Amino acid sequence: MNNEDFEKQLIEWRHYFHMHPETAFEEKNTSEYIAKALTDMGLEVHRNIGGTGIVANLTVGDGKEVIGIRTDIDAINLTEEGKHPYTSQNHGKMHGCGHDGHMTTVLGAAKLLTERKNFSGTVRFIFQPAEEPGKGSAAMIKDGLFEHFSMDEIYGMHNMPGMPAGSISTRSGGIMGSEDNFVIRIKGQGSHASSPHMGKDPIVIASEIVLALQTIISRNMNPSIPAVISCTEFITDGIHNAIPTNVVIKGDTRSYSPEVQKLLEERMKIISEGICQINGAECQFEYTHEFAPTVNSAKCVDIAVRAAQNVVGENNVNGNCEQWMASEDFGTFLQKIPGCLVFIGTSDESAGVGNVPLHNSCYDYNDNILKIGAEYFAELVKVRLPK
Repeated sequence: MNNEDFEKQLIEWRHYFHMHPETAFEEKNTSEYIAKALTDMGLEVHRNIGGTGIVANLTVGDGKEVIGIRTDIDAINLTEEGKHPYTSQNHGKMHGCGHDGHMTTVLGAAKLLTERKNFSGTVRFIFQPAEEPGKGSAAMIKDGLFEHFSMDEIYGMHNMPGMPAGSISTRSGGIMGSEDNFVIRIKGQGSHASSPHMGKDPIVIASEIVLALQTIISRNMNPSIPAVISCTEFITDGIHNAIPTNVVIKGDTRSYSPEVQKLLEERMKIISEGICQINGAECQFEYTHEFAPTVNSAKCVDIAVRAAQNVVGENNVNGNCEQWMASEDFGTFLQKIPGCLVFIGTSDESAGVGNVPLHNSCYDYNDNILKIGAEYFAELVKVRLPK
């Protein structure tokens, strides 16, 4: 397949995915489409792993090492407001995070590698469901992903609006944060707004807690270690002229290591319960782990950087980029085996594309970087599994 035909195929795949978005664990049509494309390439395809997940294998030569190339496949619950001719046909759902582009990139890499066969070893192409809620990687692992499809390493990519189109960046260690959710339920004693002395005001108590939680970052954390505590919801059962009985505070925390996650949880619980106790109120504290931090292996980063430089040039590769506090379900895979996630830039200001933020109703993937992403993964395989 020549370059022009290859680029047309990539765009055809991507636009199909964009028009037919499916959310977590409902990606049945998406999975069917992917499986057919992989089967048409002559790959060995395994389906229904972790629900709608797929693993396709390609072995070339007699090399014994095995690496995984992973993409997410789910969309988000958002009504698209874009004006292009391939907008979502599934109302209330859209590919607003670029997983349509990620899938296409990995399909493109599979196409290149099946044709070139310029490596020695085995590549597993992993199409993971349910990245957005942070459940798909665990579902695939629970379904025996690593037992049935052993891998030495795993590699992934996420698009990044704001970065120059086609540039690639990564870093060793934590690159994307964990996401832990919390709920703090405070039960005071309601009273008339004119008589606060007759109650135990949970709004004042909750406000003390919200402010005190911020001291964990400023006074309990090493300033050189990034972490975030965000209170995002403040819910009461009161009315305008009555002090409520109940207040619920919800939010999340972000960090890069289990040790920091543990510190945040312990300190938040002590502070919340302590403030409630001194004010004579009851407290229920809940803390759940939603996303693992994405922590890159230094060895895998070196391979990814070398491959990226071979494709886009040294000046367009950053091997020590800033950390991003958003979360990625890829991190759960990296708790099991070494690997590396890279960012690929989407923004081309001169063409007016790739600048809309992720999870925006007008977001659209930049078709001009599809071939670059596919070539990156193909080159990574060639570098990591040389003939």
